Amino acid sequence: MIRRPLLNLSLGIALAATLCGAVAQAADLPAKRRPGSTRPAEAPNFRYAQSEAAMAFAADLAARRDLDPAWVRAQIGAAERVPAIVRLSTPPPSTQPKNWAAYRARFIEPIRLAAGQRFWEANRDTLARAEAQFGVPASLIVGVIGVETLYGRHTGNFRVIDALTTLAFDFPPSHPRAAARSEFFRSELEQFLSLTHRTGQDPLALLGSYAGAMGWPQFMPSSWAKYAIDFDADGKVDLFDSPADVIGSVANYFKTFGWQPGMPTHYPVRVEASRENLDTLLAPDILPSFAPARFEALGAALDEAGRRHPGQLALVELQNGSAPPSYVAGTENFYVVTRYNWSSYYAMAVIELGEAVRSRMATAGNAAR
Repeated sequence: MIRRPLLNLSLGIALAATLCGAVAQAADLPAKRRPGSTRPAEAPNFRYAQSEAAMAFAADLAARRDLDPAWVRAQIGAAERVPAIVRLSTPPPSTQPKNWAAYRARFIEPIRLAAGQRFWEANRDTLARAEAQFGVPASLIVGVIGVETLYGRHTGNFRVIDALTTLAFDFPPSHPRAAARSEFFRSELEQFLSLTHRTGQDPLALLGSYAGAMGWPQFMPSSWAKYAIDFDADGKVDLFDSPADVIGSVANYFKTFGWQPGMPTHYPVRVEASRENLDTLLAPDILPSFAPARFEALGAALDEAGRRHPGQLALVELQNGSAPPSYVAGTENFYVVTRYNWSSYYAMAVIELGEAVRSRMATAGNAAR
């Protein structure tokens, strides 16, 4: 079982992490447009104009945001309830043990590596500019975009308005946190309509993931509003068609969450701890909580670089199915990577994909000489 870190606050509130972890892991799975199956006793293509709760929310949103009430009602009223979105947001529990090697293989593979190399080569100057301005390595930016959407190939086929409205008003009531999750998606729906109204985009035309994440970096609307930037200086922010804006926005995101230039994300570690000490080391999850000396005293042996680390460390455990787990010593920067997605498996996949693409480019460069 994956050890869960503190919830990712990157999407504005703590509830974002739960859904966004699933979004990223399903980023390269094709999504169906709008399935025709419906709930019992409801008309096909149920529209939220028929929902009293949705229309009341529209009126309240318009008043609070000073938007045209008719426009807001029209957008939310045109949203369709999509049962597939509900199913995807509450998948059945997996019966398979977590397996880092299998998870890694989904992302560190020839197609993604080749696409990553092409993306890096095509955007070399922009990546270098982002690294210089924000201190975030180009490899990390390349890794995130590759894991999220395979460099823009799989950004989602659900209408964002359908996804957000369905989850805002029809999140499964059987879920133990249904009320809080519904509230989160209502907040994201509000952010989405405010964003599209401000930018002049058609809210009924934008496509994204089943949870409403958008563009190459799969930003939720609140993340778009907070962290997306106009990095190509064309006067608008475009995370669908501007690689420069995508690169700059991902770098800005990590800088905002405390990325420290020059600090590694993790160090190798050899675990020789007793069960009691191992439990102590794993208790904070991926939140760096131990000075290197204390880390080693508890039975987690570091290399020389790890012993010199100036901050705190976390013991990151990666399950390998029936085989023994793998461990790394995560730094404050590893924790920053998990602010994009709350899974340590995701963070390692992003880091290793970026480094693998970097190595591939270096090899190609040497071969060309």
